[in-house]
Amino acid sequence: MNQEVTSSVAGDAWRRVAERVAAQHWPEGALYVVATPIGNLGDLGLRAWQALARADIIAAEDTRASRTLLDAWGIATPLMAAHRHNEAQAAEAICQRLAQGQRVALVSDAGAPAVSDPGARVVRAVREAGYPVLPIPGPSAVITALMGSGVTTDENPAFAFAGFAPPKAAARQRWLADWSALPAPVLMFESPHRLAATLADLLQVCGPERRLTVARELTKRFEEIVSFPLAEAAAWLAGDAHREQGEFVLILHAAAPSPDAGPADPALDRLLDALLESVSVRDAARIAAKATGQPRDALYQRALARKEGA
Repeated sequence: MNQEVTSSVAGDAWRRVAERVAAQHWPEGALYVVATPIGNLGDLGLRAWQALARADIIAAEDTRASRTLLDAWGIATPLMAAHRHNEAQAAEAICQRLAQGQRVALVSDAGAPAVSDPGARVVRAVREAGYPVLPIPGPSAVITALMGSGVTTDENPAFAFAGFAPPKAAARQRWLADWSALPAPVLMFESPHRLAATLADLLQVCGPERRLTVARELTKRFEEIVSFPLAEAAAWLAGDAHREQGEFVLILHAAAPSPDAGPADPALDRLLDALLESVSVRDAARIAAKATGQPRDALYQRALARKEGA
């Protein structure tokens, strides 16, 4: 089949599906929470396209960034700002429009609104006011990174999403210590200018053998998904100046399971028991690791076993 015929068949299929989507129910007086591409313009879904085109107005985190997407898809819907600095006022204005029977679409700069992005406050206000909220699924950096990493299985699908790490070093290290104690992969976002510091903190908190997946520039031309022990993180980053550019999803792999709580150590057990009287299992492991120099993951398992056996 030549390219001309293939294009004709694809065009006919596209039109048929687009017509079916357009014929679906599109309620008025509703908020459409629309996921948009995280990098590749081709990832906008047909439902998202229809929702944005049918809306009376689109509430956007960054109207300039959203206008670029809308222009590419031939969508002329007007925009209003709805970002973290005006979210309360935007929510009120949106509810007023919904009361008039308008359709309002909500988008973030990229990906799913209200997921580590502004929008949740708007969604809550609309729901509390009694208006319908219709999520239109689509691109997600979290799910895209998981799909390309292989860190979960159908037997063990659990993972945790932590969002952005704190910007200051001390808070970030405490935050990483808490999240890294979970017995599941942990996904987090990081900005280019803090990536090196976060990788260094991960190495300090989790040790050199803990594995990490770095996913950058997802869905874009220079997409990269690579996994390595934390001991190799700094060398990977220094290996190419371009690796400090783009958007990053970090996946901290679950710690390797310990076969048992370790050999008997009465002094260590007394320390853990004393700590568990006043702090959580995570904090007990973190404090004991600092006091003894032993791996925090192993101490977490030991403290958990003593807590459950108490």
